[in-house]
Amino acid sequence: LPSNCLTMLTEVSKNMCFGGWQKVFSHESSELGCSMRFAVYLPPQSESGPRPALFYLSGLTCTEQNFITKAGAQQYAAKHGLIVVAPDTSPRGIGVPGEDDSYDLGTGAGFYVDATREPWAKNYRMHSYITKELMKLVLENFPVKPGAIGITGHSMGGHGALICALRNPGLYRSVSAFSPICNPSACPWGQKAFTAYFGESASADWEAHDATKLAAGYAGPELELLIDQGEADEFLGKGQLLPERLVNACSGNARLKTRLRMQKDYDHSYFFIASFIGDHIEHHAKALLA
Repeated sequence: LPSNCLTMLTEVSKNMCFGGWQKVFSHESSELGCSMRFAVYLPPQSESGPRPALFYLSGLTCTEQNFITKAGAQQYAAKHGLIVVAPDTSPRGIGVPGEDDSYDLGTGAGFYVDATREPWAKNYRMHSYITKELMKLVLENFPVKPGAIGITGHSMGGHGALICALRNPGLYRSVSAFSPICNPSACPWGQKAFTAYFGESASADWEAHDATKLAAGYAGPELELLIDQGEADEFLGKGQLLPERLVNACSGNARLKTRLRMQKDYDHSYFFIASFIGDHIEHHAKALLA
């Protein structure tokens, strides 16, 4: 790291992996008001010059560790020469009343939104953290090729990837998702989180953080959304994910092309992600290396 940035980032760990380095850093976040960790995989090609970067957003209950230890992404990132950034899923240890009461709200469940309702509004600003603060940190500290950035994620993180791309046209050149929460305004997970973070009933804040709602009005650069969904996913059957609603919304927008792949017998786990992460990294590499 450049010497002028050493006070900003603290290296927590590093491991050689497929010829590159899997590292974890901590820093003090101004957006979230706490210390945060994020993982960065630096492929061997990054020693020779700037490379495209792919952000991966994890799902409920996860930290930066789940993806880097379970998905097996490093071998594909090394093959294509992609830097992969994997942040945490929420602020930690803030002390908001109720933040540790359930797995699907508060700690580990930031939903990648900027909360507007107290007591969440001050610290639960994961959308600005991902798209602004962490983006700036990554661009300043690592050999990332400007304008060649993609985003992907799983479940709550799939929702996060979709809304980050749709809310910030041009910031991400490629997008994909594994079993994303596609229409949070209409599912139990999303309704619980959005009520806490934004207040009661479907408001403008709800619609501004719902991929299905955003897709209809998206007017940015053309995007191809690659979405993998396991047919045996228990949360698909419980109406938490609703991918067909996003596909329908995108079908009316010429700027959005959706490739929804229903995968027989696959569930919601990292076994599913590990099975198709190679396809997703190739999807991003095609767009980011073009």
